[in-house]
Amino acid sequence: MHGAAETEWITATANELGFELCGVASAEGLADPANLNEWLARGYAGRMQYMHDPRRADMKQVLPDARTIVVCALNYNTAAPNSTEAAAQAANQEPHGWISRYAWGDDYHVVLGKKLEQLLASMRAHFTGPWRARAYVDTGPIDERLLAQRAGLGWQAKNTCLINEKLGSWLFLGVIVTSLELAPSNAASAAPPADLCGNCRLCLDACPTEALVEPYVMDARRCISYLTIELREAIPEDLRAPMGWQVFGCDICQDVCPWNRKAPVASVPSFQPREKLMAPELSWLLSLREEEFGHIFSTSPLRRTKWRGLIRNACIAAGNLAGHYSLDAPERLQLRKRLNKLAASADPLIAEHAAWAVARFSSS
Repeated sequence: MHGAAETEWITATANELGFELCGVASAEGLADPANLNEWLARGYAGRMQYMHDPRRADMKQVLPDARTIVVCALNYNTAAPNSTEAAAQAANQEPHGWISRYAWGDDYHVVLGKKLEQLLASMRAHFTGPWRARAYVDTGPIDERLLAQRAGLGWQAKNTCLINEKLGSWLFLGVIVTSLELAPSNAASAAPPADLCGNCRLCLDACPTEALVEPYVMDARRCISYLTIELREAIPEDLRAPMGWQVFGCDICQDVCPWNRKAPVASVPSFQPREKLMAPELSWLLSLREEEFGHIFSTSPLRRTKWRGLIRNACIAAGNLAGHYSLDAPERLQLRKRLNKLAASADPLIAEHAAWAVARFSSS
């Protein structure tokens, strides 16, 4: 086994590359198949079939000779307001939607992936002899948050996010699975960081769709992030109104978390908010053509929801704002005009959600 000095070298190298956190954990006993299987049995994964990948229950199926996990974290917080503050300030403005903080800048898969590959290249130059490794940025059959907890980066909170005591939860996680045998970062304590959520339940109480069915357990089928990004079908009608103005992802459970009140701001230019990608005007979104979507969001995480998904989400947000304006307000008339056009779309998914929004206008 490589000693603590080598683990410290990896951590220092990761810091030089811009990672705020880096930890090392043994690959032995990292899977949590009992909890995963129970979660899957409850149907909480929804349509995310990749969550059923059997490799999630056994790290050796990811890399047969895996011995060590290197976990890195990159802060993506910005100085911009959170969604709960912005919602209170937006009442008398043009109708806007809201996009999750992680998607305001460039695609984190690319940004974080490049840094991980740089770290891996440094490791290959530093460690001699034959060894193997695989790097993942939210793309492999592994539980990054569990691995980060075991590597000493933080604890898994009641909202299911990883929280670091100093940095909060605005963190992207990247993982290197390797056959190198390295000393664990927390070898001295032999225990992951303590859970500091205490009696707080702000995240559970703030979730508008009640996706956090109990502390530490999320029903993804009710989560706004799942509904606006992962789900390709019609969004259940009983969840549309609680979605509010969210058009891509949701940060509410993080916005209300006390551990994020003093979270430091990221310095990575790639994560700074792009124009139109914080609270985009709904009239603009509803008029967006498919070819424009591909051009505007070519390097953005919003690509994942695809054009029809974003238009579907924007229809719901518009419908939820129907009662915010007087009957003859130009903002209301503009939204209704665009929704009426979309209600006649040849795409049944878009037409159905636009018609739902039009009905909201008719009843308000």
